[in-house]
Amino acid sequence: MMTTLLVATHNPGKVAEYADMLSDLDIKWQSLDDIGLTQEVDESGLTFLENAKLKAAAYAQATGLLTLADDSGLEVDALDGAPGVLTARFGGPDLSSKERYEFLLAKLAGVPPLERKARFVCVIALAGADGQILATAGGAVAGLIAQHPAGDGGFGYDPVFYLPEKECTMAQLPAEAKHALSHRGDALRAIEPQLRTILV
Repeated sequence: MMTTLLVATHNPGKVAEYADMLSDLDIKWQSLDDIGLTQEVDESGLTFLENAKLKAAAYAQATGLLTLADDSGLEVDALDGAPGVLTARFGGPDLSSKERYEFLLAKLAGVPPLERKARFVCVIALAGADGQILATAGGAVAGLIAQHPAGDGGFGYDPVFYLPEKECTMAQLPAEAKHALSHRGDALRAIEPQLRTILV
């Protein structure tokens, strides 16, 4: 029997990534927009884990659906770990993704290439229909902030996140290659066994 799984996001790119990575599971993937939920959860946590759990529990309780929520972001060494949990709001609340990574590049103007170390971090929380947290997992991928954007795949900061071992940005990778090494793919692989157990 197909299980409805709510992904606590308005970002269709994120839902598509999850659905692609777990394509063999009998899941009806739903975003907040798909079910018409406009309620916002105050991401008041100080860590990615706290925010993921807050979102998963709140949206599960609001909908009665099994809910997967993640909190992910970019940590840049030269900015003392910023933007961190503020990644989605970095530079202001109303910027486009392009404006946001341009703001980041401006912040790093003059920083030499090898001093632009950064990592994408993702923490996933899975909540039952009653809001109880059933599982959590995390993942990360290290790279550098490029001096110029490249590629038109992915979303968010992908065009400026350079992977030295691949000699390209995250946005230049084919979807399958990105899933294999991304922070979200890493976290999803870690939580996948619990998710499969729950769905059986």
